Amino acid sequence: MRRLTASILIAWIACAVGSARAAEAAPDPVSFGHKDWLLQCDNTRTCRAVGYQEDGGDSDPVSLMLTRVAGPSTPVLAQLTVSSENKVQGPLKLSAGRFSLGGLEGDSPQIPGEKVPELLRELLRSSQARVSAGPAQASWTLSLAGLNAVLLKMDEAQGRLDTSGALVKRGRRDESLVLAPLLPPQLPAFKTLAPTRARDSALLKPLLAAIDPKVLADQCNSPQIDAGSASVTRLSDHRVLLSVPCSMGAYNFTTLHWIARDQPPYSPEAQEANGDFDPKTGTVSLSMKGRGLGDCWTEQTWRFNGQGFVLAGQSSTGLCRGFPGGAWNLPEYVTR
Repeated sequence: MRRLTASILIAWIACAVGSARAAEAAPDPVSFGHKDWLLQCDNTRTCRAVGYQEDGGDSDPVSLMLTRVAGPSTPVLAQLTVSSENKVQGPLKLSAGRFSLGGLEGDSPQIPGEKVPELLRELLRSSQARVSAGPAQASWTLSLAGLNAVLLKMDEAQGRLDTSGALVKRGRRDESLVLAPLLPPQLPAFKTLAPTRARDSALLKPLLAAIDPKVLADQCNSPQIDAGSASVTRLSDHRVLLSVPCSMGAYNFTTLHWIARDQPPYSPEAQEANGDFDPKTGTVSLSMKGRGLGDCWTEQTWRFNGQGFVLAGQSSTGLCRGFPGGAWNLPEYVTR
């Protein structure tokens, strides 16, 4: 996943707001896309809007991310990133309407906070922004098609519509009434798994036999399962984890998991968690390509809590716009 240099600032802002409510039910993550822009708000109400070059256009990959923590009077953080087959030479320069800012070092610079309000005003008035670099003036064109709709949705998700702090639809509502940030759920500390027993490997055959073969075939896109690739991991004194690797389409692979008793009746229970299991941390991690180029990904992580697997994190890298490995890390669900 690509870098998020604003993460420290975001954490500081969330603490400074001081009005996060742990007891309030977490909202469903908000996802919204329009034209060349995408919005992702996570379960703490932190929102990230990302825009790219025009799909199918001539520009090399370029993206701008606008991040805002929930709560009154929180600033917008802006970060730029570019990609090119050739090494980027010299600092970047960002231009939009009457806004112009040079001296941005690196291929993923943070926009100075005092410059962001002016940048936002010009972005909302323009149809595109331009990024250039180096003496040869390599350039990228950032599309602004969809920006207004995405920022309006961000305002709505954070309860800012018709307030003085809204990005698009400003009004007279008191900004103190906007939605507060929420604390992420806290996961229990991981307890070390029970040690492996000599007979655990012998459980593989009966556990596989206890699972409906049609379920395996449907989920693994294969009429037959190679038992030699499956495994059994001891979880506790009486329960084990059955793991079966399988294909998920042309270029994605995963591992399905069942928690079962270690003696008849085995009663295997399918787990929503699928992916690679790490017994040292008790986590299952899944990373899936959006397409074969590998320029967009989704990731999920689950943690074993002593009974089953609970979701510990979920994110994506944004739209498929030519960035190797994806442009950003856009959390959908976060935990402590």
